[in-house]
Amino acid sequence: MRTLLAAFAATTILAGAAQATTVYPLDRATILAGSPFDFKVELNKQVKPEDVKITVNGQDYKTVLGGEAQFVELEKGKDDKALGSAILLRGLKISAPGDYKIEVAAGDETKSVTWNVYETAAQPKAKNIIFLLGDGLSVAHRTAARIMSKGMTEGKANGRLNMDDLERMAFIGTSATNAVDTDSANTMSAYMTGHKTAVNAIGVYADRTPASLDDPRVETFAEAVRRLTKKSIGIVATAEVEDATPAAVVSHTRNRNDKADVVGMLLDVKPEVLLGGGSAYFLGKEVPGSKRKDNQDYIKLFQDAGYKLATDKNELAANASAEGNLLGLFHTGNMDVTLDREFLKKGTVDKFPNQPGLVAMTKVALDRLSKNPDGFFLMVEGSSIDKMSHPLDWDRAVIETIEFDQAIGVAREFQKAHPDTLIVVTGDHTHGVSIIGTVDDEKPGTEMREKVGTYAEAGFPNYKDENGDGYPDKIDVSRRLFLSANNGPDHYETFRPKLDGPFVPAVQNEKKEYVANEQYKDVPGAVFVQGNIPKSGDSGVHAVDDVVLQSAGPGAEGFHGYMEQSDVYRVLADTFALGAKQTN
Repeated sequence: MRTLLAAFAATTILAGAAQATTVYPLDRATILAGSPFDFKVELNKQVKPEDVKITVNGQDYKTVLGGEAQFVELEKGKDDKALGSAILLRGLKISAPGDYKIEVAAGDETKSVTWNVYETAAQPKAKNIIFLLGDGLSVAHRTAARIMSKGMTEGKANGRLNMDDLERMAFIGTSATNAVDTDSANTMSAYMTGHKTAVNAIGVYADRTPASLDDPRVETFAEAVRRLTKKSIGIVATAEVEDATPAAVVSHTRNRNDKADVVGMLLDVKPEVLLGGGSAYFLGKEVPGSKRKDNQDYIKLFQDAGYKLATDKNELAANASAEGNLLGLFHTGNMDVTLDREFLKKGTVDKFPNQPGLVAMTKVALDRLSKNPDGFFLMVEGSSIDKMSHPLDWDRAVIETIEFDQAIGVAREFQKAHPDTLIVVTGDHTHGVSIIGTVDDEKPGTEMREKVGTYAEAGFPNYKDENGDGYPDKIDVSRRLFLSANNGPDHYETFRPKLDGPFVPAVQNEKKEYVANEQYKDVPGAVFVQGNIPKSGDSGVHAVDDVVLQSAGPGAEGFHGYMEQSDVYRVLADTFALGAKQTN
């Protein structure tokens, strides 16, 4: 690489029909004033540095952006394929709001993009933000959770979920920069940076080179909070803390599976509270169960940085009111779901018998974070709504939704005592799931398909919650909700809850294709359902449908109508005044 010196001196743009491959940030990017970001140009061919000219609003780039560019004479892709030259500037900041037109020319290759740099409110609107995300949370999950938890009489719900009364609402578009369908990484990254990105990418624009950790970065919300405030940061999840959603609060990688690297990024930002699963990526490779490729002991590194460690719900409770930072790791992988952890004792509960739930973790996080007089940002993820929807295990997914809603209830109670708190509840993407009606075991015959009731034949399910814990006392009642997906692999529909453990709908055959799991073939009344996704897929896939966002508290007025995920970041930043005009 060579430093560009005179390559950007000219302010005119050469005419040409060919387009540069890409300019990052992309066209129509919205950028928080003063927020650091990387600028990259990828050209289709190899050029000399003196052949490249860049202007910003008609001026030489140095006048507006400052900094020194790196010139890469030839980037290479997979199998050493030549891609073309590139220009990269790291850590740029634009403080003045407005539209910025960037024009690039290299011989006959040109590209033009426009960015919008925006300021926020001059003063914070709220002291605290609690951002609660139900991974994969779809409208059907909400509806099923309400019916299963509260019941229904004569067509009216017998109660409301905690999320039902959050008064400000918006529909959120979830698509990625490279596909109409998305994953958790892109969407949470957009929520946390204000920049849409590609599937599997977090905190970066996904460039064309194979390396996953060198892509153009954009600042995360947690990094902005660290840079500009004295507020505390909390991350709570029932997944691995390195998983896409919690990772996106702090991380930068093209590949969401860089989980060992994400642990280092978590340590760099040092959230005051970090609770969830995923201890396998904290342990050196010599430790049984480790998934690291080195011997770095990140538990010790966190402890050396002042963190108290909790590994089960008793240790978590003991640390609820303690001072200092808290690291809670309650599983080597994803934590067990509520149905298995609290009721059926299936999954891996025998190996991890004392895991806390999302409600307990949220309470502890709020207790710890609220000690900071400057306030906090807390992200809470109900991770396994998604993880149980992929394998079409709807009962577990709905019970996860009930638990997520109970965590929302904890946040609402906190907000009552601390009205200077903004609560945001949303999903990252949806699943193609709908409630079709009911399954009634008392209908005659053995064919389960004939026991499905639709329209007037559906009636109402007969779940009960006699102990008042918000969960149905049984999920295998005689007349229960029938949920169905519009996508998935070949599988056997049993029309029954999976009491022996989480559903595994499809397994690989000798051709490495996914076929229906024969384990369920002989369940009485089971029917074969032909899948409609490629045979390389073993589970249901995300839907492109908008997600519903609900909110309450100061700043919630910013959520309305249709919004992109990246627009959500702008409301969060405005609530904390992270882009306020800087005065000398």
